[in-house]
Amino acid sequence: MMNDPIVTVKDLSVMRGEYLAVDNISFELLPGTHTAIIGPNGAGKSTLIKSILGLLEAQSGEIRLFDGNGKRLKRLKQEIGYIPQKFPFERTFPLIVSELVGLGLNSQHWWCDLKQKREIIHQALEQVHLSKQANQKIGTLSGGELKRVLLAYCLVVPRRLLILDEALAGVDATGEMEFADLLHTLKQEKNWTILEVSHDLDLVSRYCDSVICLNRRLLYQGSPQTTLTPENLLHVYGALVSPTCHHHEPSKLPESF
Repeated sequence: MMNDPIVTVKDLSVMRGEYLAVDNISFELLPGTHTAIIGPNGAGKSTLIKSILGLLEAQSGEIRLFDGNGKRLKRLKQEIGYIPQKFPFERTFPLIVSELVGLGLNSQHWWCDLKQKREIIHQALEQVHLSKQANQKIGTLSGGELKRVLLAYCLVVPRRLLILDEALAGVDATGEMEFADLLHTLKQEKNWTILEVSHDLDLVSRYCDSVICLNRRLLYQGSPQTTLTPENLLHVYGALVSPTCHHHEPSKLPESF
């Protein structure tokens, strides 16, 4: 069914060592929606993301992806794109942008010759406005450019779900806004479902359909308008801690972007 959830999380609890990082939470992600997870440091946001990706084992509860058919799950996981908070690499390593994006090609492209693969990579880089940087070494990229390269990596195969774990950490306010604009455009074109961890409530309010307020437990869930109230944020973050607000001005991507 077209409106069946892309992700279903039911009664999920996850331990990190002796610590209960995620405590009995449940939610669904519907197709074509953009959901942000917000909460203070140590709230279990990254733990939840890694559990959905299958990188951490749940203590209890259930996670269902797409149709939940176990026989197809391995193949269906290829339809998930992931951009992490940190992408550590040796900056002197002689890998260029197009080569990194090409690593995203998989067994679906066994029939492609070299020319066809190059065209797929070129189209992905065009979509993230980095075609001119195709032969540039990745160690010379800015933080915002590198995150767009990782987005291009996700574009070379069809995706239904895109997961971002504080993907814009370390990117300046202008780069954040440019990436968010681009991501929003691609979401509409590709009909992606997006789940992201974010600390920027301005961008969450502007682009997200729904918000999950997490502090080990799911405290609030709903539209940005109903969840991001001063009272709720005080409960989520506490009196001495506040999330990031950059007060971004509306912008368009410059021609050189």
